[in-house]
Amino acid sequence: MMLLRQSQVKWIILAVLLFFLLSTLSMFQVITSKCNNSAAECSCKDTKSHKDVVDTPTKDISDHKLCIIVPFRDRFEELLEFAPYMKTFLHNQAVQNEVWVVNQADKFRFNRAYLINVGFHESSPSCDYIAMHDVDLLPQNPDLLYKYPEKGPLHISSSELHPKYDYPTFLGGILLISRQHYAQVDGMSNKYWGWGQEDDEFYVRMRQAGISIDRPAGIRTGREGSFRHTHSSKERKRDNAKCYNQRNLTRRRDRQTGLAKTAFAYKVISKRQLVVDGAPVTFLDIHLECDRKMTPWCNCTGAPPDKNTPDRTRDDDVIVPLLPKKKKT
Repeated sequence: MMLLRQSQVKWIILAVLLFFLLSTLSMFQVITSKCNNSAAECSCKDTKSHKDVVDTPTKDISDHKLCIIVPFRDRFEELLEFAPYMKTFLHNQAVQNEVWVVNQADKFRFNRAYLINVGFHESSPSCDYIAMHDVDLLPQNPDLLYKYPEKGPLHISSSELHPKYDYPTFLGGILLISRQHYAQVDGMSNKYWGWGQEDDEFYVRMRQAGISIDRPAGIRTGREGSFRHTHSSKERKRDNAKCYNQRNLTRRRDRQTGLAKTAFAYKVISKRQLVVDGAPVTFLDIHLECDRKMTPWCNCTGAPPDKNTPDRTRDDDVIVPLLPKKKKT
């Protein structure tokens, strides 16, 4: 047997130790590299997942576009609340929309229907449906959907839900209607100066055209929780005056005025693009025209009050609703 010298043994031991050290370092480097790569992959996946949650909308944006037509006069406090509120409400429903405030800047009595006709003409043709929307009525229930009314006009503030008006043919407050249907009935009458009855006349137009009116279904918040009505009758009194022979001459459907004749019967004084707490609003100052031979009641100042004997006959053109008698409590 060959015997190793002491110096040779030392070199062999040193070589073994060196080999072991190099092997250990190599294994450590491989393990560290795998961990780093794994950590990088996890980091990318987490970042991508977070981005999907933030950027993915909760609802698909519709191909339809809504123009909200707001007939307006002296309601700036309500508008300051209305514009940002509706922006958020409709954003949550993924409804593309524009807000058009049609301000009556002339000296005549307020004419809501006439202003809606003007809003129809002036608003963006890219909107394929409109909302006839009071500025003082805010939807509270997110299930009140402003999507395109596929089945026909949708009366969002129906008589079952409106906080104030409950007769079956009530059509005021908020109504969604396609441009096609609105034009089909020649819009609204221009004869209703002062407060009230323009919606009742519009209801008769649609009934006679065979257009059915849809209403929200499955809303359980009732009159108390579906809307917030910001109008104060004490602070802002409605113009209920009747002069000349206004009552009888506005009792039946108007077959003389409407959307078509409105096109040449108003003037745009100014058009402004406003932003109210981040909510864009197109604000129009409008001067309406009054045919004093047809509707002298556009101004009742100094005019004789309407003391004519009321016409109580009824036919298919009568717009005055038959109100159900309320039970005495």
